[in-house]
Order: sequence, then structure tokens, then C-alpha cells
Amino acid sequence: MPTFVNNLRLKEMATGEETGTWGTSTNANLELIADALGFGTEALSDASTHTTTVLDGGADPARAIYQIYTGTLSQACTITIAPDDMKRVHIIKNGTSGSQNILIKQGSGGGAAVTIPSGDTKVVSLDGGGSSAIVTDVFASLSVVDLKVEDDLTVSDDLLLSSDSSVISMGADADATLTHDGTTGLTIAATPISIDSTGELHLNSTTGDIKLQDGGTDQIAFDLDGTAGEVIMKPAVDSDDLVISQFDGTEVIRVEDNASLGLVGNKLNIADSSSDVIIKPLTDAKDIIFQQFDGTAVMTVEDNVSLAINNDITVAGRASGHVHDNTNSFTFDLSVANDFKTTSNTGSTITFSNVVAGQSGNIMLVNGGNHAIIGHASVAVNADVLSTISATGTYHLAYFVTAASGDNTILVSASAALT
Repeated sequence: MPTFVNNLRLKEMATGEETGTWGTSTNANLELIADALGFGTEALSDASTHTTTVLDGGADPARAIYQIYTGTLSQACTITIAPDDMKRVHIIKNGTSGSQNILIKQGSGGGAAVTIPSGDTKVVSLDGGGSSAIVTDVFASLSVVDLKVEDDLTVSDDLLLSSDSSVISMGADADATLTHDGTTGLTIAATPISIDSTGELHLNSTTGDIKLQDGGTDQIAFDLDGTAGEVIMKPAVDSDDLVISQFDGTEVIRVEDNASLGLVGNKLNIADSSSDVIIKPLTDAKDIIFQQFDGTAVMTVEDNVSLAINNDITVAGRASGHVHDNTNSFTFDLSVANDFKTTSNTGSTITFSNVVAGQSGNIMLVNGGNHAIIGHASVAVNADVLSTISATGTYHLAYFVTAASGDNTILVSASAALT
């Protein structure tokens, strides 16, 4: 009685069997061997499982070494190849539509299976281990000497070039390369870019531009074609300093010790026309002057404290100043504020200190109980005014400094009692 226990399920006839028909069976076996060397297709229904059976001594698409599965899937499909004692190698393509995986297994148990994504082809081996048979991805770990890919290469996990000084070449002439330096550095050839083993990035171009762009618009650009007048940034001899200089070495800006900013040439030109502004120090290094390009002073900041403006001031919104509470004192320090409020509970003398010619301001005076008020020698005030504000009430005083010192140099006037 014939058997079909071989891996191609061919008919094996016992000695003396099939007298007169042996040629027919032999020819059928030869045809099945030929089928096994070709390819076959099998359509899958939209199901989660499917069984492909290699028939005993009969033609079927599953016999082919190269098997293409077709059909449209809405779910992954596990395909069991039977019988489970057959040992063979299959090339299997997932040619289904629907972007679903197929899983290739053998046997009814939980043996290992191989997943083939939609559109992919894998070579698998079946170990014929019965109900617990295992299917293996033959090329899961493939070692070759040279591998040539004619079209795109997609790597779904890590790509490792394991030799030191390995090179990735690009272009028809391999004229652009990424080269490992043997440690941790990377050089990008045919460009001005390299990353050394310390992680430093070097832009070494002296023949072209280096630009950082946003939507094609230059945001930071260095024109490095080797001509004088261009700007370079570099550290000074002192490694804590940063110097921005022209290509010919002329310094433009120096940042010292990561803190102070020095404008080489002692001035900052906002532009270069006769009406534009220059910022520069005065002879006294503590002072700063803002001036027009022709030298006309606009504003001076002296000793980092006082501010002198040499023309009109226009304020679009409100301008407000500090009002100093001078309660129980009639000595008004004009270095503290321009405007004051004070209350008199005893007889007092109106006195001003630290005066500056041209300074003016206001005083809210509250006389708490007919306390006599007089003026210091430096104060020019009408006797009737003094008599008025010596009575109980609230008053508004205005003052104007005509000179920095001297008798009668501070003019004072007052309103009548407001309450």
C-alpha cells in the first residue's frame, strides 16, 4: 500500500505495487516535484484563521516553494500549514489587501509563528514537530559579505555599522560620505560640517555661506567667501571672552568674562546717517552719552544716577512722580523727591536741602493747629503767605529753585486754605 510520509507528500509505492500503472504514478510524482519548485497563489477569506494543506499525491497551490496569499482582510489572519509532520522551507508573500498581518504556523498547539506584514515576503522553515511544531523566520539573523539593494531599503529597527571607521556613501559617485572617526566622532565629507570625538560641531567653510533659515528667509547668516569686512565670532585669547570681529581681524564687539560687553571703538552706531543715534561713554567712564551722528548730544546719563535730556520730552500717556511723606518735618530733601506732603504740629521753618537749579515741585501742607511757619533765608516767600499758612488748614505750596545756593533763591507760593 503506498504511503505519503515525505516532505512533498509524494506517493511512495511498495515493491511490486501498481503493476502496469507504475509509470503513471511516477510521472505524477515528477509533476508534483516540478510544482514544488514553482509558485502558487491562494486566496484568503476575511477570517482570523485559515488552514493550507499540502495534499497527499495531488496537485495543490500550497505545494509550491513560493506561496502568495491574496484576498482582502479586515483583521490579522493566522495560517496553519498542514500536515504538521512535514518539514520544508517556504517563501511566503503577504499579497493581501487591507494592511493586515498574516501569521504562519504549523500544528494545532501553541508553537512559534512568524508574522508577515502586508506587502512583505519572508522565508520560513517548518520543523514538522507535530502539534507543537515551530515555524522559524530563516533570515531573522542574516549574515552576508556584501548586500546590494537595487531600490529603497527600509529598516524597522536599529541599523548598526559595527566596524570602526565605517563609512556611509551617498550619490552616484559616492561623493558625499558619513565617516566614523574610530572613536565617537563623525565627519560629513563634501560639506563644511564635522563632529569630533568630544561632540563639538565644526563648520569649516571658507568658500561659501553658512545660513540658518526660516522658510527660506535668512535668520542667521555668515558669508564666508574669504573677503574682508565680513563678521566672525570667535573666543579671545582669554577663554572667558568672546570677540566678534571682521574677517580681517578688526574687533567689533567683545564680551569679557561672560559678563561685560565692550563696544570696540567706544561707541555703538545704530545706523550711519546724519540723524541717527550713537551711544558711547563720556570722558568719565561712569557716564554715557546718546548723541546724533553729527555729535549733537541728545541725552546724558551721569554716574549711573542722573539723567540729562537736552531737548523736549513728550509723554503719550501719563507721567507721575514719587510723593514723599515728610510728616512733622519742614526740611524738604530735593534729592529724594519733587513732591511732598507734611503735617505741622509745632512751629516750623520751611527749609530745602540738596537743591538743584531749575528744580520745581509741590507741597501739601496740613497745619494742625495755628502753628507759626516761617521761611529759611534761602526761601523767598511773601509775609502774607506765611501769615496765611500759619493758620489751621490744608494748603498747596509750589516752589521753584532759581539757583543751587544763596538767600532768596527758592521761590515759594501758597494757596488759600483749602479746608
